[in-house]
Amino acid sequence: MNMPPKLFVIAPTGKMGKLIIQAAIRRKIPIAGALGRKGAAYIGQDIGEVAQSGVRLNRMVSEDPCAASEADVIIDFSTTERSMEVLDLAVRYGKPLVCGTTGFSKEQKERLLEASTKIPLLYAANTSKAVHLMKRLLEITAKALGEQAQIDLIELHDALKLDAPSGTSKELGESIASAMGKELEEIAVYGRCGKGIRPDGEITFHSIRSGDISSSHSVIFGLQGERLEITHHAHNWQCFAEGAVDCALFLHDKSVGMYHVEDVI
Repeated sequence: MNMPPKLFVIAPTGKMGKLIIQAAIRRKIPIAGALGRKGAAYIGQDIGEVAQSGVRLNRMVSEDPCAASEADVIIDFSTTERSMEVLDLAVRYGKPLVCGTTGFSKEQKERLLEASTKIPLLYAANTSKAVHLMKRLLEITAKALGEQAQIDLIELHDALKLDAPSGTSKELGESIASAMGKELEEIAVYGRCGKGIRPDGEITFHSIRSGDISSSHSVIFGLQGERLEITHHAHNWQCFAEGAVDCALFLHDKSVGMYHVEDVI
């Protein structure tokens, strides 16, 4: 029987880091360590307690990146700047990396791609399996209706969400554009204002940031006399945490390369 990989979680007090640790504990997947912010008050405290899991793991949160050397897979849902440091760390120790951080620049995405020539790397703006099935539905719809419709992508997140549109929104938009045989930036519009008749075939992004709203993405294909809506609501972030753990289990024994949630599904 194969043993599950030992996980190393970045930012264990973060919204996702905390839930990933809780999910791993529930599923009896070992946690080798967690990397916290240097000088943070929780450094040296038990990982299970820091993640509010109700379980002591007898493993302490570290501020030393070298602690990652004991792990089998690194999971990172932090910030773009921190993720670049984590990327270098994963390459240094030859560790598979699941990266769910969003908001990367073009140059940062190129660094991710370059790193995937050295380590197994799974990058996902969204680790929900249902969202990736949604992408398939959007591709089917866009091929059939995209040129005839006005397409709106409406996404809601909490007020602390840093990037707009979200990484998930961009991935959904790219799937729609690709199905229409176009590049997203050729047909993307970010918000609407002013005056004038709207042309067909555009994808307009609307980003709402408010309170503690959990992730929600809706795509509307507007037609004459009817409309088609495809929507995914996350009631909380648990689905993303479970998906991240699934990604880590998948990535554990893979060869060097870039992987995506579609590969896990």
